[in-house]
Amino acid sequence: MPEFFHDKRLYYTPIEFALGHIGGTWKMPILWRLQEKPLRFSELKKDIPHITDKMLTSQLRELESKDLISREVFPVVPPKVEYRLTEKGRKAIPVIETIMKYGYELIKEAGIEYPPKDI
Repeated sequence: MPEFFHDKRLYYTPIEFALGHIGGTWKMPILWRLQEKPLRFSELKKDIPHITDKMLTSQLRELESKDLISREVFPVVPPKVEYRLTEKGRKAIPVIETIMKYGYELIKEAGIEYPPKDI
C-alpha cells in the first residue's frame, strides 16, 4: 500500500488513518454513547466512570476536530453544552459494533466471565 501524508503525519495504511480518528481507549466508547441522543459532558462522565475530566475534554476536542462529533453551546446561565454525532461520526458506529462483537468473542474464547459477577 502506498504511504501518504495528512496533517503533517505519515500514514502507511487506511487502517492506521481510521484508527487515528476512532482508536484509543476512549474515543469509541464516547462515540458509542452518543449514537442515541446528544449528551452533556456530565452525562458522558457519569456513563464512562474511569475517564478523567481532562481526558474526556481532550477526547471530545479531538473528536470534534475530526468532525465526528459536534458541540452545541446554548446561551443560558449556567452554560449548557451538548455533544452529538455528526454524519461522519454515525458512519463509525457499525465499525465500532463489529469491533465490540469481536471483543466479546475473544473474551468468550479466553474463558473470561463477562460481565463479571460481583464478589
